[in-house]
Amino acid sequence: MEIFDAIILGIVQGLTEFLPVSSSGHLELGKAILGDNSIPEESLLFTVVLHFATALSTIVVFRKDIWTIIRGLLQFKNNEETHFSLKIIISMIPAVIVGLFFEEQLEQLFGGNIMFVGFMLIITAALLWFADKAKSTRKPVSFSNAFVIGVAQAIAMLPGISRSGATISTSVLLGNDKTKAARFSFLMVIPLIFGKIAKDILSGDLSFSSENTVPIAIGFVAAFISGLFACTWMISLVKKSKLTYFALYCILVGFLAIIFGFIK
Repeated sequence: MEIFDAIILGIVQGLTEFLPVSSSGHLELGKAILGDNSIPEESLLFTVVLHFATALSTIVVFRKDIWTIIRGLLQFKNNEETHFSLKIIISMIPAVIVGLFFEEQLEQLFGGNIMFVGFMLIITAALLWFADKAKSTRKPVSFSNAFVIGVAQAIAMLPGISRSGATISTSVLLGNDKTKAARFSFLMVIPLIFGKIAKDILSGDLSFSSENTVPIAIGFVAAFISGLFACTWMISLVKKSKLTYFALYCILVGFLAIIFGFIK
C-alpha cells in the first residue's frame, strides 16, 4: 500500500466514522478505486487499525463524559453512571457473539465486494429516511433499548451498513431522544474496538510486515486527526437530525457502487 493511498483511506475513515454513511463501506470503495489488491485478512487489518484511530478520537472528544462515568463507577453505587455502563455492556453482547462465531465469514466480505457494499448502503439509506420521520422526544435509552441498538450495531459490522447510522436510527425509531441516541452510539463502540484490538494482538492476527508499517501508521494518524473534526461536527449536526440528506447520499453512492461492481 502506498503512503498517499493510506492518507486518503485514513481521512475517509475519520470523516465517515461519525457520519451515517458507513465508514467500512467507503473504505472498501476507496480500496477498489485506488486499486488495493490486499487479501481479505490484510484488508481487514488496515480497517481495524483505522477504526482504532477513530476510537481514540472519540475518547478525546468525549473525555469529560468518560471521566464522569469512571468517577461514578468508582463510587460503587447504584447511580446513573453505573446504569449507563451496564447499558453499554448489554449493547455489546450481539456484536461480541457475531465476532466470536462469524468472524471468518465476516472477513470474507472485506475483500472488494463492491456490489454488496452498494446494496448495504441502500439499506442504510432506508434506515436513515425512516428515522428522520420519527418524532422528537426526550426519552433516554433504556436497558431493553440498549440490547436492540446492540443488534443494530452487530448488523452494522457488514461493510456498507453505517454503524452510527444504524444505531442512531434504531434508537430514534425506538422513541429515544436524538442527542442521547447520538451520545450512546458514539460511546458504545469504544469498548468493542479496544476489545477487538486486544483479541487480535493476543491471537497474533495483527502481524505488521515491514513494508506496510509506515503506510498503516500514517493512515492511523490521518484517521485520528480527521476523526477529531468529524466527531466534533457531528455532535452539533446530529441534534438537528437532517438524516434525509445522508439517506440521499447513501442511495446515490450505493447505486454507483452497484454499477461500478457490475462493470468491474
